Amino acid sequence: MDERTNLMNMMKISIKVLIQSALNLGRSVDSEYPPLQQFFCIMEHCLKHGLKVKKSFIGQHKSFFGPLELVEKLCPESSDIFANIKNLPEIKTAVGRGRAWLHLSLMQKKLSDYLQILIDHKDLLSDFYEPEALMLGEEGAVIVGLLVGLNMIDANLCLKGEDLDSQVGIIDFSFYLKDIQLNDDNDSKADEIANVLDQKHYVEELNRHLSCTVADLQSKIEILEKTNAKITEELIAAKDRIVSLQSEHNQLLEESLLIKEKSERSVEVSLQDTKVELETYRQSRQGLDEMYNEIWRQLKAEKQARLEQEKELELQLAIKIEMEMAMKLLEKDIHEKQDTLIVLRRQLDDVKSINLQTCQKVKEAETTLHKKNDNVVSLKSKLDQMESETKLMEERFKKSEKARQTAEENCVKIKKEFDAKNESLQQQLQKLDSRCSSLGNELQLEKEQHESLQTELQKEKTLNQSLRNELLQFSQLKKDFDKLHFEKKQVQKLCDEQEQALQEMGLHLSQSKLKMEDIKEVNKALKGHTWLKDDEASGCKQCKKEFSISRRKHHCRNCGDIFCNTCSSNELSLPSYPKPVRVCDICHNLLLQRCSSNCS
Repeated sequence: MDERTNLMNMMKISIKVLIQSALNLGRSVDSEYPPLQQFFCIMEHCLKHGLKVKKSFIGQHKSFFGPLELVEKLCPESSDIFANIKNLPEIKTAVGRGRAWLHLSLMQKKLSDYLQILIDHKDLLSDFYEPEALMLGEEGAVIVGLLVGLNMIDANLCLKGEDLDSQVGIIDFSFYLKDIQLNDDNDSKADEIANVLDQKHYVEELNRHLSCTVADLQSKIEILEKTNAKITEELIAAKDRIVSLQSEHNQLLEESLLIKEKSERSVEVSLQDTKVELETYRQSRQGLDEMYNEIWRQLKAEKQARLEQEKELELQLAIKIEMEMAMKLLEKDIHEKQDTLIVLRRQLDDVKSINLQTCQKVKEAETTLHKKNDNVVSLKSKLDQMESETKLMEERFKKSEKARQTAEENCVKIKKEFDAKNESLQQQLQKLDSRCSSLGNELQLEKEQHESLQTELQKEKTLNQSLRNELLQFSQLKKDFDKLHFEKKQVQKLCDEQEQALQEMGLHLSQSKLKMEDIKEVNKALKGHTWLKDDEASGCKQCKKEFSISRRKHHCRNCGDIFCNTCSSNELSLPSYPKPVRVCDICHNLLLQRCSSNCS
């Protein structure tokens, strides 16, 4: 019975305080409003009073959401509330669903109507409550009547994101104690002592809860430190990968230098071959001079291409030097600022720039490959021309042999017919022999040129294969850089999550500090300051002016010291005095600063 009467009294006081404070605020209330939170807490205790324990294969449990589910059957209009509760993924327990039901029914201004329907069907409620429960007694009807007054309040509550499952329902007796202190003149000294003891127990309970929250925050901080250590290890691994990529880049540069040396050697060999070919062609016919001039032009174009390649190699070397300088700077920054997250972002930006540079290098290599392929095609066309020329020379040689045979036959005939013309014919034969020897020498020279061109083709094929291998290596490097980019995104996500967690921890710590300051103020207000007697003060504590008939004495209700009227003209409401009372200038400034810090 004592528990029922206490709950009934607390319900009356909470509804009264909630209505008065809501009228002062313009009848609109948020979910973070303390009197509203206390009302929900007391309402939960009233609904839990006298609940039967239900047994299941999991264990024994009590839930006040069971009798509230009857409202959906008895009143079909409330189906929207239960549909909204099912659509909330954050709520997983029956207690959270019951709290959500209270919030939504208050927003609809039908809380009293739904509870009235339940009380009208006590035969159904008896399955959930004991016979001595508050909801089955006369107090339940009284509570329903009190809840009608809440229909004048506009509750703007947001359930998304709120953790209704893990909330601890603790009744704050500070509102009840304020109402008791207003009626101190009518109560006895025994009641005052009991109230002070209740206040002491309440403050101790608050201190215990705050110590629990501080321990939880410390455990969360330790978890965050462990995650930071893991991130530093991942940073070291990323640094090692960057070093390995740099070594691979150095290998590629060495290979490019080898290719450059090979190309220079091939250019020297081709120059020597061209000199020999020029000497041979100058001795031969004038018709071949045009071919040599074309080959000379092509050699000049190849020289220019080689020079361009050398310039590209020099640019790559300069880029390598810049990359080495950048890597040194990055290593210095890593050694100096390993604990900061800004270094991570700078390193990732550098990796992006390296990725862009490598992509540009790949594109340049592809362009050089296309150029070399074009050169190979042009050389093939030259070979075809040379083969056609050799065929023409062979046809000429055959014709000359046929002409020689005809000439010999003519000589035999002439010897038989004209013996006198032997000497002239012999001279002609000698001339023809000299011509045949010269034609044979020209054929041998052309065959040697054909062989040299074939060797050059083979060399260029080998160069093409090496360049294709380099392209494959560049594609592998692209894949590695994509992996690093993906890992960078994951590290950024982890950093952002940790920053958000740290901000939330800072907010929780600031809120706990503010609560501790409020508790200290309440302790001071409850214990009371030393109240100076009129005989102990001869002058004002602030301005030091002596009191007289015109300058009277006034007590500050916060610190208890004596001041004049000018130094204590301000008025504020204190925890021990809900109505505005006289306060000195110093206490007035301090209290305003604390109120502003709490609001922020």
